[in-house]
Amino acid sequence: MQFETISLAISSGGIATNLLNRPERGNAFNRTMLAELDRVFVKLAADDSTRIVVLRGNGKHFCAGADLADRENPAGHASAEGGAPAGPSSAGPSLASVLEAIDRLPKPTVVVIHGGAIGGGAAIAACCDIVLATEGAFFSIPEVRVGMAPVRLAPLFIRAMGLRQFRRYGISGERIDAAEALRIFANFPAKLAHFHDKGSVLVGDVQPEDAMEKAGAYTPVPGGVGPLTIAMLMANTVQAARLRRGRRANAAP
Repeated sequence: MQFETISLAISSGGIATNLLNRPERGNAFNRTMLAELDRVFVKLAADDSTRIVVLRGNGKHFCAGADLADRENPAGHASAEGGAPAGPSSAGPSLASVLEAIDRLPKPTVVVIHGGAIGGGAAIAACCDIVLATEGAFFSIPEVRVGMAPVRLAPLFIRAMGLRQFRRYGISGERIDAAEALRIFANFPAKLAHFHDKGSVLVGDVQPEDAMEKAGAYTPVPGGVGPLTIAMLMANTVQAARLRRGRRANAAP
């Protein structure tokens, strides 16, 4: 599959790394990126050889939300900080449909946040099973700053951070730094340098039988996750994928 705005690499161990690749635009999404993400998640959902899906961003930010230069995009409106369009679009998949594809993907999903995860970028994180954030990362729901409300994305944020926290950050539009995100949103902190090996995060090209051995090579951030937890994640990836596939199949209308 050929892409303009993203890249996809699938390791021999079934680790699919999906890279948002518009660094010159802060990985802000436009119609092309939404269409390509939609194609990727359809492919990965149907690929039984894929065990886990990793989302990352190239460049300074994970995702700056919607691309303001793509103003002709009929999918919705964008905020000054890259808030995300979420409505339906006759021109291609909407952000809402892409988020639903991530949320319902029958594979475990891991997102690695560095720099900003703004508007729709934060919503992507809210749809993933595991959120990793570097110390300098931040999240933002900035629509209120231009007189908008993130109505369609609100259920995702409420589920991820709780109603009380969403009321605060949805009303204020303030940034959520990594320390606060760790408390209310992310799973654990990590140094970005640990995630460049073979283009994968945490799991690498390992099988359950040697997960314990290879997990020892991972160096956690002080106070973060340890090798045993990493090994458990690696060793149980297949089982987790099966559980997710069955649960979501039963929930489908």
